[in-house]
Amino acid sequence: MSPALLFAILIGYFALLLGVAWATSRNANNDSFFIGNKSSNWMLVAFGMVGTTLSGVTFVSVPGAVGSDGFGYAQIVIGYVIGYLAVAYLLLPLYYRLQLTSIYYYLDVRLGRRAYQSGAGFFIISRLLGATARLYLVVNILQAIILDSLGVPFWLSTLVVLGMILLYTYKGGVKTIVWTDTLQTSAMLFGLFACVWILLGELNMSVPESLNQMQSQGLARIFTHDLDSPNFWLKQIVAGALITITMTGMDQEMMQKTISVKTLKDSQKNMLTLTAVLVVVLLSFLFLGGLLYLYAPTAGVTASGDKIFPAVVMGHLPAALQIVFLIALISALFPSADGAITALTSSTCIDLLGIKRRTDLTEARKEGLRRSVHLGFAVLFLILVLGFKAADNPSMIGVILKLAAYTYGPLLGLFAFGMLTRRTLTDRLVPFITIGAPILCALLEYNQEHLLGSYRLGLELLMVNGILVFVGLFAISQKEKAGTAAVVA
Repeated sequence: MSPALLFAILIGYFALLLGVAWATSRNANNDSFFIGNKSSNWMLVAFGMVGTTLSGVTFVSVPGAVGSDGFGYAQIVIGYVIGYLAVAYLLLPLYYRLQLTSIYYYLDVRLGRRAYQSGAGFFIISRLLGATARLYLVVNILQAIILDSLGVPFWLSTLVVLGMILLYTYKGGVKTIVWTDTLQTSAMLFGLFACVWILLGELNMSVPESLNQMQSQGLARIFTHDLDSPNFWLKQIVAGALITITMTGMDQEMMQKTISVKTLKDSQKNMLTLTAVLVVVLLSFLFLGGLLYLYAPTAGVTASGDKIFPAVVMGHLPAALQIVFLIALISALFPSADGAITALTSSTCIDLLGIKRRTDLTEARKEGLRRSVHLGFAVLFLILVLGFKAADNPSMIGVILKLAAYTYGPLLGLFAFGMLTRRTLTDRLVPFITIGAPILCALLEYNQEHLLGSYRLGLELLMVNGILVFVGLFAISQKEKAGTAAVVA
């Protein structure tokens, strides 16, 4: 299919997003940007969050990883379910009771200002790295299938995409994103199931027949029983639960939309609905990956990993499906970037700049400050995406999960300490603990062959990181004065 036609489809899709942004951002203010005026519909939030949670990495990397790991990602999915239940019934009641705009304000109330700023700071670092890694993956694929042939350099492609995202999030923020994410999730899921249906037809197989074929070729294996392996089943399940608790329940981007729902009960419905839909969708992506690896040899496709999905669709499947794939891929791109830039802006303005507390600024000045921060993060996104391009890692899902282990570990330790103890901290020492723990984890991982023998660290590094922070915080704490805990716990 002509790259020019595909490019025209990309522009048309973006025009649709701008129309939605215009309709939803009229009379928007800072409260609209930060929490959607606390009026978001829980069903829309739940469905839209599917797109945010999945992103382009899931769309491309999860099917691609089936060639090397089989259906092993399902072990992590089991952990996800446990994690979402913990978020719904442990964290959301806390956030609603304190009526939070930024979830990190809990750390201020419970542990102190340095804990609050450390939590917000690690969120900003983790979301910056994770979101730009996801953005890089999808822009890189768009570059390969459309933009290289049009002579557009990678840096310009990234700049234009970020400009598009800025245009439709600049004013409305969360109020707009709730609706655009719903639209984009619909397109992404349509693309997923259309690709599955077409591949089954191309292979002339039913679902049971294809599963039997995957099983015979070792593509459908799920559980790893080798204790020393990073993919050992118990490690993966525990890691999946902790990843969800931290990357959803302790992540301002995800919680910003969740707590924009009016009541706790509806917010919990949102979380449970999200869980059910995600399980079905993630298992469908694994099934799609199996189909891709069954089909690739019949078409002479030698690509693997992140490259197999676009190689099969754009090189060997009908033109109509190529259009569907492109729209689905774009739909996977935008939710992972638009929500991230909005949440990073919110956390910086509220947690680090104290925009909600400052009485020396007029509303107009606060809005101007928020827009400047929003633009600044777009520039940072551009720089980091170009950095990932230079690194050119073949499988971005592994990179993103590894980054999460290092950057969300301190958040896990801070929230766990606040919720599980009744002790107060020596506030000025908290940053040393939260920065020191990831450094110790890096040293442990680098020297694991000498320290751990044949055992290899996997995603449990997130738990190790959190435990180190918890232990460090306990070492700089003292018993809480009577009466304080009842107010904040």
